[in-house]
Amino acid sequence: MSQSPKRALIVIDVQNEYFSGKLRIEYPDVRVTLPNICRAMDAASAAGIPVVVVQHLFPSAAPVFARGSDGAELHPEIVRRPQDLRIEKCVASALTGTPLGAWLKERGIDTLSIVGYMTHNCDDSTARQAHHEGWKVELLHDASGSLPYRNAIGAATAEEIHRVFTVVMHTGFAAVASTDDWLAAVQRGEALQPDNVFLSNQRAVSAA
Repeated sequence: MSQSPKRALIVIDVQNEYFSGKLRIEYPDVRVTLPNICRAMDAASAAGIPVVVVQHLFPSAAPVFARGSDGAELHPEIVRRPQDLRIEKCVASALTGTPLGAWLKERGIDTLSIVGYMTHNCDDSTARQAHHEGWKVELLHDASGSLPYRNAIGAATAEEIHRVFTVVMHTGFAAVASTDDWLAAVQRGEALQPDNVFLSNQRAVSAA
């Protein structure tokens, strides 16, 4: 029988910028994702799973996430909930240039459960770095979210970005699941399992 995972819940960048600021999350709707983030935080605290809150901050002159601005502040629903560690970052991954990695290792954490924003940027970057450094990773797809892009290369909707990134992550970088499935796994003391590149590709080819 496999050993129960020793999780930490990593709550990434749940800040006002994504709700009422200049970078508004569009998919999934924040009216779905924020309550799910809060459910995960509450369940983690009840289960003795450490909760780490991450806050992205740029210098005060930056157009978004400017230190001291309302947009850079954590959402009130996050602030009022218990947390075991709060860290600041200025790059996408919560593991780069922060004390998070050492803090997790000191506590014997082997699994990072990720919620927050954005799916395709800070969530993905943190998940990949954690995977490369030997942690197991879980991402709650209905407790994260994306926004649309358009640039010289093309355009993508928030739904397209979120869907593609979660599909790719589930091929090995992270076990991607719903909040309900994660809560059930926590209650059972079981790990969530990712898929792999080969089988994901074979199913796509067979369905074509």
